[in-house]
Amino acid sequence: MIAFVTGPVAALAPTTAVVEVGGVGMSVQCTPDTIATLRIGQEARLHTSLVVREDSLTLYGFADDDARQVFELLQTASGVGPRLAQAMLAVHTPDALRAAVASGDEKALTAVPGIGKKGAQKLLLELKDRLGAPVGTARPATAGAPGWRDQLHAALVGLGYAAREADDAVDAVAPQAEAAGGEPQIGALLKAALQTLNRAR
Repeated sequence: MIAFVTGPVAALAPTTAVVEVGGVGMSVQCTPDTIATLRIGQEARLHTSLVVREDSLTLYGFADDDARQVFELLQTASGVGPRLAQAMLAVHTPDALRAAVASGDEKALTAVPGIGKKGAQKLLLELKDRLGAPVGTARPATAGAPGWRDQLHAALVGLGYAAREADDAVDAVAPQAEAAGGEPQIGALLKAALQTLNRAR
């Protein structure tokens, strides 16, 4: 089990970070929130969970150990694999998920791509006694818009774009974010922003 990786960030993509550990580049799958905290060339420490399959070994990375633990707990529910667990953490913080499960908030779970109403009801039942109570202040599912702008801008700068390019890309996807209502999904906005930047070059 690889509990964490520490080293300089060698490369960044919308969902992947490469961290150099002892001369070896470790590819780590991360949420957009985690990617946004990383900078190429700077030292990083990611808490990790290794998912072993017959045909692959995939390392998932998180900014803190709480997110890693929740990632692993989510997968104890039937039908939840690592990709869906990561998608849940891309939309909600660990505490927001705990609060959603504790209060039976179906709407919060259906905000995650890949989870429908029936799936949300099933997850609420299965996870009720597994995630525990919120340990801090949960980020509500309908957080204000400024948060997504800051996260998206930081993620683009972390990927190597100039601050001005990042500003233009954030402005370009603002209508999409506003149309989504509530809290926009950073992952989807990041992909859209990268498309606008690629067209501009």
